[in-house]
Amino acid sequence: MVLLINAVNLFFQVLIYLILGRAILSWFVRNPYDTMGKIYSMIIQITEPVLAPCRRLLGRFGMMGTIDFSPILALIALSVINRIIVNVLWMLRF
Repeated sequence: MVLLINAVNLFFQVLIYLILGRAILSWFVRNPYDTMGKIYSMIIQITEPVLAPCRRLLGRFGMMGTIDFSPILALIALSVINRIIVNVLWMLRF
């Protein structure tokens, strides 16, 4: 059970770091055909299923503007979901 808890934590941590990396790389990557652009494209494909619902939710509340706050919302949501899942798994351990 501890192995499962560690795997869940690792999954969420990797996803959080990818979202942070995507946000930082979005400031610098301009050419999608160079090496860094290909890495950025891969990160987009991995993180878009998480960020797209956050963008839609923010759009419903009229919070879509020049700054994209969906990574912040996604990071908060992923942290909360991770904590809930880990706590449930920890309680089921006994």
